[in-house]
Amino acid sequence: MFKEIKNKYIRYITIFIFFVILFFCALQLNFLWLFGYSPTYTDIKKPAQRVGSELYTADGVLIGRYFKENRTPVKFNEISPSVIHALVATEDVRFYKHNGIDIQALGRAVVGMGKDGGASTITQQLAKNLYRIRYNKSQGLLGRLPLARTLIPKLKEWMTAIKLESNYSKNDIITMYLNTVSFGNNTYGIKTASRIYFNKQANELDVPEAAVLVGMLKATTSYNPIKNPEKSFERRNVVLSQMNKYNYLSKADLEKYKAVPLKIEQGNVDDGSDGDSYLRAAVDKYLEKWCNDNNYDLYEDGLKIYTTIDSKLQGYAEEAVKDEMRILQRRFYSVWGNEDPWEDSERKKVDYPERAKRNLPIYALLQKKYNNNTDSIDAYFNKKKKMKIFSYKGDRDTLFSTMDSIRYYGKIMNTGMMTMEPKTGKIKVWIGGIDHKFFKYDHVNQAKRQAGSTFKPFAYLAALESGMSPCDKFTDKPVKIAYQDKGKTEYWEPKNADWNNTYQEMSLRWAMAKSVNTVTAQVTEKVGWDNVVKWAHECGIESHLQSVPSVSLGPNDVSVFEMVKAYGTFLNEGVKTDPILVERITDQENNIIEEFTAKTKRVLSEEIAWLMLYMFRGGMDEPGGTSRALWEWDLWKKNNQIGGKTGTSSDYVDAWYMGITKDLVTGIWVGCDERTAHFKNGEQGEGSRTALPIFGKFMEKVYHDPNSGYTYGPFPKAKVPITRNIDCPTPVQQTDTTATDSTQIDSLAIATPIIEEQQPVQPKAEPESQKVEEKKTTEPQPKQQQTPPATAPLTRKEERELKRKQRQEEKERKKNGGDN
Repeated sequence: MFKEIKNKYIRYITIFIFFVILFFCALQLNFLWLFGYSPTYTDIKKPAQRVGSELYTADGVLIGRYFKENRTPVKFNEISPSVIHALVATEDVRFYKHNGIDIQALGRAVVGMGKDGGASTITQQLAKNLYRIRYNKSQGLLGRLPLARTLIPKLKEWMTAIKLESNYSKNDIITMYLNTVSFGNNTYGIKTASRIYFNKQANELDVPEAAVLVGMLKATTSYNPIKNPEKSFERRNVVLSQMNKYNYLSKADLEKYKAVPLKIEQGNVDDGSDGDSYLRAAVDKYLEKWCNDNNYDLYEDGLKIYTTIDSKLQGYAEEAVKDEMRILQRRFYSVWGNEDPWEDSERKKVDYPERAKRNLPIYALLQKKYNNNTDSIDAYFNKKKKMKIFSYKGDRDTLFSTMDSIRYYGKIMNTGMMTMEPKTGKIKVWIGGIDHKFFKYDHVNQAKRQAGSTFKPFAYLAALESGMSPCDKFTDKPVKIAYQDKGKTEYWEPKNADWNNTYQEMSLRWAMAKSVNTVTAQVTEKVGWDNVVKWAHECGIESHLQSVPSVSLGPNDVSVFEMVKAYGTFLNEGVKTDPILVERITDQENNIIEEFTAKTKRVLSEEIAWLMLYMFRGGMDEPGGTSRALWEWDLWKKNNQIGGKTGTSSDYVDAWYMGITKDLVTGIWVGCDERTAHFKNGEQGEGSRTALPIFGKFMEKVYHDPNSGYTYGPFPKAKVPITRNIDCPTPVQQTDTTATDSTQIDSLAIATPIIEEQQPVQPKAEPESQKVEEKKTTEPQPKQQQTPPATAPLTRKEERELKRKQRQEEKERKKNGGDN
């Protein structure tokens, strides 16, 4: 067709233009994958600025961000004019005159072979920042050729710049540029840079500060005002001179500003977001599937994520955890002193540091490097070096070897705590541990530990489901249960925590309240341990549960998350509710993208659920109830009711408390990450002395805040007829309180404040006589038998009344002239 053009010059020009057009079409379409990716029309209309997502509590408090590039976008009117002027004067003085390509600057660059500066406009730089045109994934097969590797990305920048200019105003382009450009130190965008380097908003920057930031764009490391203040100062003055040259700054102002020293004021912002708190990491995991299903990137799509967390409750829980864990850690050190705390179930010492050393990945590498020479390997692990370690007084710098570090952290106690509103499924508190910086493992949903006696309620639930009532009675007596193991008959003989049997007839409610192992074992045998497992799963336990005679005493590993979910079923009238951690997600303009609601399923009748709450209240109501230590806190106004269950695993390794109020369910686990580290006895390490005080302190803070939204009050009344017998008050008999061993009490008085390191923490004497919480065990341990009191312990009120009567009788005897 070109032969029809008679004039050969016009014909050649036409052929040239045709092939140029054809080339750019092939470039845009990535013909035969030769040229790599080019932004599409959709990409231009919806530019991805790779903005980090923000994480909020339910009440709107910003608690963190997720980002690969630390940036927060701003609008044009939120940027100081000084920044705009400095940028245009320094980077692209004809920005408001060209259409994306500065022909004059391009010609100068070609003639001067680049010696007089480049020809890249602000729009071209924006194209490069937005679409990463020069990245490997954007280069096609021709990108392997040296000349094409430079030329093709430049041509794509031109094409993209022209598209941007045709779709956006100049102010939009310069705003997008300032929102995407890097200012070093993983700092992207003018708003983040203003905050990091000057602790200001972008619209508050003055002329010298604007010049500092714009000057950094030439080389973010070389002209960094924190790392290289002298070079930054020189570069700032160059920018000021450019502003004066192009009439953005008067000569007088230039001289004044050039004499101003750098005034850097670093702002307090996150320098990373790779899960830098338990909650942020948990939300990241929680939204993983949602992001995949809906094609969102949590780290680049600028989402606003509103969690279900209540900032007030979260704060109160963190205070309670920090306060109590500090006390428990001091108690743990005092108990063991210079002795290693790592022991097996037979109280034989375990060389935990050696085992931990051998499990480190570097150990195998050192074996190869040193040809399995143990002396060289040990020398490596025992070499002292500077490191920062965790302490309750703040991060501490020290000289530690790797073995020192293993031994130190092997004695640190940790915790996991979660609070949920069962009616809605909303998680209000999430504490994965004592310090995410040093302990990454989340003890709410990642860690699974033996539940101890907190698992017993599922045996009593199975009993109620089988037709029993809270008043049905069993006797606290020795038990021997036969079971089949691999075709062989075995016998299990559970013991109570104090190794004694009272031979008292006890109602189910009293037995659960006192956490009596022998009664729980009898109930389990009667209903069948398979049924205990079944009802635990029905209520929300998802972990594998081994169906064995001792299942009700909590030998299986479960998470705090699961236990709170399962206990929530009782408070929610028998409806199992899947906990939710995120309430809604919006875009940057607060348009709702997704709202989350909890999935629910009825698994218990309303009557059974109410009866279980009645059973849980026994921990406070029944004589010797293991929750009675809660009397130490101000929790009992306006007829307030609390149900709960303590739990302690074998050898006092794991301690639990599950607390239920009319609105909330809270689960708390306390223990060392290393399972061979434990307390020595129940007075030091059982659930009522470790986990329960955290609950007491937390709820006291919540109730004392009139704005928390949670108030004192009784549990809801039954909405359905209660057909089972619940009228069986436990007889309270007078007893000689001095005959009760104070070390066999399952409660904790007000904790002793920390005075100085390595001083033993002595719990106060208890205000009432209570039995020690029953602890799962399969092997009897040598212990001197104690004669238990033949009657039930007195309540505090009854004990005071008894003492008053004794004093009165003593006065009467003296008045009458002597004893009878």
